[in-house]
Amino acid sequence: MPTPAPAPAASPRYIWQHRAWPQLTFDAVALAPTLDQARLDQGRLLGLLSAIGLEQAKEVQRELWVQEALATAAIEGEQLNLESLRSSVAHRLSLADAPGSDRSAEGLVQVMADALTNHSAAFDLDRLCRWQSALFPGGTSGITRIAVGRVRSHADAMQIVSGAMGREVVHYEAPPSTQVTVEVEHLLAWFENTRSTGGAAAVNGIARAALVHLWFESIHPFEDGNGRLGRALADMALAQDMHARDAQASAALVRVYGLAHQMLTTRATYYDALNHAQRLRGIAPDAEALDVTHWVQWFVQAFTRACVASQAVVLDATDKAHLRLRAAQCHINPRQSKVLERLLEAGHVGSGGGFLGSMTSEKYAKITGVSKATATRDLADLLAHGLLRVEGVGKATRYAVNVPGWEQPVLKP
Repeated sequence: MPTPAPAPAASPRYIWQHRAWPQLTFDAVALAPTLDQARLDQGRLLGLLSAIGLEQAKEVQRELWVQEALATAAIEGEQLNLESLRSSVAHRLSLADAPGSDRSAEGLVQVMADALTNHSAAFDLDRLCRWQSALFPGGTSGITRIAVGRVRSHADAMQIVSGAMGREVVHYEAPPSTQVTVEVEHLLAWFENTRSTGGAAAVNGIARAALVHLWFESIHPFEDGNGRLGRALADMALAQDMHARDAQASAALVRVYGLAHQMLTTRATYYDALNHAQRLRGIAPDAEALDVTHWVQWFVQAFTRACVASQAVVLDATDKAHLRLRAAQCHINPRQSKVLERLLEAGHVGSGGGFLGSMTSEKYAKITGVSKATATRDLADLLAHGLLRVEGVGKATRYAVNVPGWEQPVLKP
């Protein structure tokens, strides 16, 4: 009886299956204008931060850190407790004595802080595993027990899937667990060898952040937390880039870039760009390197948009500081200060916030616990000092903070 012929090997589909893996490359000449624009907007953002003073810069950093933590968790479908997150971030920035009580939020903030403040320290597999362990302090993801503090070891394929049960769509399949440790060691060695701005191995710092994120996500070394860890690695790369360009710069400033928030805003295109880069579409079987120019361009453009968005946050913080200073000079009462602060913290439409329906005498009375007559007098006084502006008349009267360009959402009648 003849021996059956062996089944043909499946054609490689993913970049880690290519003979050139993990030699990732990009067209530096083609990306030069995109990288130049990124550096320009990065410089504008850092210039704005330098101009507003240390204490105000810390407040901006706190708000952007909170937004980043919320965003990087939300990309993975996780919602963090906002108040606990604010406390944890404030603690890390020395603005509060103790962190929040939510262990998951505190763990994520610890990872984010370590990536930035300790960016120069040796980064090895043990440190990476400790990051992953911090994300899951209870040893579970939801109610499912997962391997914590070590790379995955299960025999099942690590796949990124979507769709209903029985009709799943496989978007990506990572290397088998038996290869993970070696794959991560290769990545970490490259990460260490390319951190300097000098030498033949040097890589543009922003492009390097794009490459390490793609490489890490392609390995997908843990049972859970890979997205958050991959974005933390990108942040570390950006912190190292900042330090290489200016040794006196604060690495913590990298958090103001708002990259995770930008990725959340464009989550569909983020996943599409990542998925496109992880597949072997159009890459010749005998290629000497894997060209991921398309991914690097997407990442750099996202970084640029994040810098522009953060510039707006800094400008908003400057507006708030100016109004608070004017209010202090007017010697307003505690009730007025409380309401004014509520309006400032709510922000405005352009920043994605705003006090719904603007302020009314009824809302003022409810917030401060005073009569409507007292509320009306307090609001009239704030209006006379130029701290508020008024819209409408009679029952339609609405008050908003008097900051040029700030629009408030108004309820439809």
